[in-house]
Amino acid sequence: MTATPARASDGTRPYVLLSVAVSLDGYIDDASDERLLLSNAADFDRVDAVRAESDAILVGAETLRRDNPRLLVNSADRRARRIEIGKPEYPLRVTVTASGDLDAELRFWHHGGDKLVYTTDAGAAKLGDRLAGLAEVVSLGAGIDLGALLDDLGGRGIELLMVEGGTRVHTGFLAGELADELHVAVAPILVGDKAAPRFLDAAAFPGGPRRRMHLVDTEQLGDVVVLHYLPKQVDDDSADDN
Repeated sequence: MTATPARASDGTRPYVLLSVAVSLDGYIDDASDERLLLSNAADFDRVDAVRAESDAILVGAETLRRDNPRLLVNSADRRARRIEIGKPEYPLRVTVTASGDLDAELRFWHHGGDKLVYTTDAGAAKLGDRLAGLAEVVSLGAGIDLGALLDDLGGRGIELLMVEGGTRVHTGFLAGELADELHVAVAPILVGDKAAPRFLDAAAFPGGPRRRMHLVDTEQLGDVVVLHYLPKQVDDDSADDN
């Protein structure tokens, strides 16, 4: 096992950590109306610890609509530690929506600390009044530019951004070479449903299938294995030709 490297931003954008739990066949949920819990108690606690270290947590609008999460730091001790070191009790919670189709009754808006929504000009026109008093709404223009989003977060003093999904958001960060670290919790579950969401969509990822990310750590938590990768670092070793 190798220690995870010290995290540091480039000074202008936050350090971006992607976090995901997947089945053995690469799904992040099943196709039912009830959320599939891929992680176990120990892994949920690990995620809570990473949330507590983060300055902001980001999820896409589809995750909000599908799972209706709160995205809180659940441990009172971890929240108290944040306050002790001069941070808000909860990280800033961020979502991204091109359409602006988000319900003001979602739990995301009504728990924890500050919330921030990145959207388009069209989305901002829908959300401005709907989320008044619940969240700050920021338009990125005609479309969603994740680089511009990171620039804005950096300008707000965000140093560590934890990204918890979903599929399109994770795909966008990895395809844009914007992720600094990747945590993949692999659960011993097979979903096998074409209608269920996967970790990633098809995309033109940097380097394509011959690029091997650098694995820096593995951790077993009960029946879940957590893999820590550095997507921007590439292993020179390649598989032997047979």
